[in-house]
Amino acid sequence: MVCRGCCCGTKKKRPGVDHKGQWRRLKSLRDDEGRDVPARTSDCLGICFQANVVVVHPSSRGREAGARPVWLGDVTSDSLVDAIDGWVAAGGPGVSEVPTALTDHVTSKDAKKPKKDKKSKKGKKEKKGKGKK
Repeated sequence: MVCRGCCCGTKKKRPGVDHKGQWRRLKSLRDDEGRDVPARTSDCLGICFQANVVVVHPSSRGREAGARPVWLGDVTSDSLVDAIDGWVAAGGPGVSEVPTALTDHVTSKDAKKPKKDKKSKKGKKEKKGKGKK
């Protein structure tokens, strides 16, 4: 499942990313038995601050092993798509470990947006006030 709503998959939110190319690659993935992996898009997966979001669902073997879908955030580089491709080809969740390249990108549907540092807000207010007299 690939998020392609208001934030994910847009140049406005993530400039410099080939969103269309990324989608083409993700929808052409094959599993460990050489079968096409069904790929779908979602208008919003709800954790927009981690755009681009990709959810890798386990295969039937993975589900039999008790695996659950793995949520990945900030999937914005070709190397991350390569890692997803390799992981899916190796069996994906429940069959193969999450690749090292993806471990820092594992998130959840319940992820909370980090709160902004109060010091940085205070600094912004001071900067705004300096220019006015």
